[in-house]
Amino acid sequence: MTTLPTYRWRLAPPGYATFRQLRAQGLRPGGQGVAAVLERPRRRRAPLVAYLYRADRAKPVRPMTEAKWAALAKANAAQQVCPNCLFDAGYRIPGSLGMCVTCAYPEEQCAA
Repeated sequence: MTTLPTYRWRLAPPGYATFRQLRAQGLRPGGQGVAAVLERPRRRRAPLVAYLYRADRAKPVRPMTEAKWAALAKANAAQQVCPNCLFDAGYRIPGSLGMCVTCAYPEEQCAA
């Protein structure tokens, strides 16, 4: 088993990029494995780790199809309907509450 090259924060050679950096350039890793590791030291804790991919082996991002856009719109719409009152809240229902803010805190709505 081989070990990956490890670089310190901001000292990675050109030609490597994180997943987010690839995505910002309109690229994806394209099936390649992690090429290197970037470590940012922290005091009294384990270092932060970022995985680097080779930018020259990256492939372009696949375009969204009409079916994918429709599925995404349907999923986003489903997250806006309150399961308690069945109304469209107009925003994404927080997972911590599990219902719209009006249903979660009815006493505050009456006081206002």
